[in-house]
Amino acid sequence: MKPMIAILLAALVSASFAGEEWKPLFNGKDFTGWSFDTLDKAAPETIWSVADGVISVGGKDKPNGVMRTEKSYSNYELEFEWRWPDSGGNSGCLIHCSDPRLMNVWPKSIEVQLMKDNAGDFWEIGEAIEVTPEQIAPPGKKGPSRRRLNLTDGSEKPMSEWNTMRVVAKGNAVEVFVNGTLVQKGWDASVSEGAICLQAERANVQFRNIRIKEK
Repeated sequence: MKPMIAILLAALVSASFAGEEWKPLFNGKDFTGWSFDTLDKAAPETIWSVADGVISVGGKDKPNGVMRTEKSYSNYELEFEWRWPDSGGNSGCLIHCSDPRLMNVWPKSIEVQLMKDNAGDFWEIGEAIEVTPEQIAPPGKKGPSRRRLNLTDGSEKPMSEWNTMRVVAKGNAVEVFVNGTLVQKGWDASVSEGAICLQAERANVQFRNIRIKEK
């Protein structure tokens, strides 16, 4: 029953953007339209590279960093593919980004998690978003958790296979789909506009087919 509901929701969301056109955020050749921020002032080219239409993030044993769109966006549908080329690790897509380096090198934002087996979790980075009470992770030693658990398990593909993520941001609501399944839904976010970032978080990860449809 749940998969059928997710499919119907996906169809309804797609219909709301049907009159708009997809635009690439990554041209498949270079990093036009993106900027970089890394800890320790590490040179971006030591972490990020492009070949055959794929962004390779060589984050393993390297400082944390982000690649960030030069433009800000609101009311959009974002889609991209990602995979772990060798072993699972940690990365994320940060949406509605504003102040840089609010936490570590991460800007003030809402993170849509890409960590292996946790894709679709929200992490609040200086912002807030409402979810159901059971999705709020238990508090830790440092206080309330910033993690908001996703709705499903098993939506990700096996290691080294390409996954597709779709993030639908409408006003102060955000929905996340992984490989066509609704895995996260939040509302009353404290922010509704900002840049989009992809993390380098001490793991090797690849991205391709990054595109956006603005409403």
